[in-house]
Amino acid sequence: MASSPPPSSPPAREPPEPRPHPTYRLTDDQLALRDAVRVLADDRIAPRAAEIDRTAEFPWDVKELLASHDILSLPYPEQYGGLGGDLLTVCLAVEQISRVCATSGLILAVQELASLPLLLAGTDEQKQRWFPDLAAGKTLIAFALTEAEAGSDVAAARTRARRDGAGNGDANGNAADWIINGSKRFISQGSVADLLTVFAVTAEDDDTPRHQRLTCFIIEKDMAGFGVERIEHKMGIRGSPTAELSFTNIRVPDANRVGGIGDGFGLAMRTLDRSRPGIAAQAVGIAQGALDVAAAYASERTQFGKPIAEFQMIQAMLADMDAQTEAARQLLYKAASEIAAGSPDTGRWSAMCKLVAGDTAMRVTTDAVQVLGGYGYIDEFPVERMMRDAKITQLYEGTQQIQRLVIARALTARR
Repeated sequence: MASSPPPSSPPAREPPEPRPHPTYRLTDDQLALRDAVRVLADDRIAPRAAEIDRTAEFPWDVKELLASHDILSLPYPEQYGGLGGDLLTVCLAVEQISRVCATSGLILAVQELASLPLLLAGTDEQKQRWFPDLAAGKTLIAFALTEAEAGSDVAAARTRARRDGAGNGDANGNAADWIINGSKRFISQGSVADLLTVFAVTAEDDDTPRHQRLTCFIIEKDMAGFGVERIEHKMGIRGSPTAELSFTNIRVPDANRVGGIGDGFGLAMRTLDRSRPGIAAQAVGIAQGALDVAAAYASERTQFGKPIAEFQMIQAMLADMDAQTEAARQLLYKAASEIAAGSPDTGRWSAMCKLVAGDTAMRVTTDAVQVLGGYGYIDEFPVERMMRDAKITQLYEGTQQIQRLVIARALTARR
């Protein structure tokens, strides 16, 4: 029999257009801001951190402190009263605050996260309406995407928004108002926020593709039908209230819709691509804070007649902690620079920095507890709190398993 011909080789792919890779070097302004926030955090926030954790109460005084120093205005454009800080600048501030108090660092991170849909898809009127007060810290905003049955599977959301047939239609026939019913769970700062960025199903039938079913809305806390059902008792970030929210026949004007009808899923994904570096910054800050405590303790604690920092096993642990923290920091800064430059690999960079930083925070804080021994396990030192706080960075805004999927899919898509 004649042998069959060998399979033809696949056609060679055209190489992608060369694209310059952004490099980063902190500017003088960024260095000045980083150092100023560090001093503020050490002097004003660090003394409050243990009490915030113990009482599990939202630190309104810290919020006012951040607002009075214009730190909350960093993510907002200058024309709306903000400072127009880029992603890396915001991350620098989150990192320095989280170094002493992860709860306090989350105030800025959540403010940016929940405002991103407006920044990405909001109208000029919407930005002018909400950004000035958000930038001034007069109002807080929370991001309400997760539901009890829709965590990693965002498209499984059940909260619904339907057009109000009794409303006055616009020129395109769309009703002026929406009626929203449903609930959201695990919403950071949901109970203290004045505004909520809410994603609801607007598809009129179940045949609509899952990724075209969601639409984004801004709900104001004083709208009739809004409720806070409970506050979760958590392992860490205890001063940041994590709420279950309910929406019962809330009437929301169409002017509060952000982006197009059915564009909510894509908007949520674009938002997370740009907000995950903020969580990576929180993780890097936690790791650095734990490393600082462990190194200082090892230099002062004596056993067998000398500081434990002179024992090679302790030295090896501290060296690994330092290297891992710095590696996570450099990846975060590079990712922020790539994302700000409009990299087509935004999702990959975002996922990589959160993955590495979150795992680093957990590793470094665990080792910090080990370096301190029994003292690390009690609340006389802050490393046990830092270890509890670190865990959430592996969970929210996409679990580490989701980050690995994002990275792997981006990698194989190139082949």
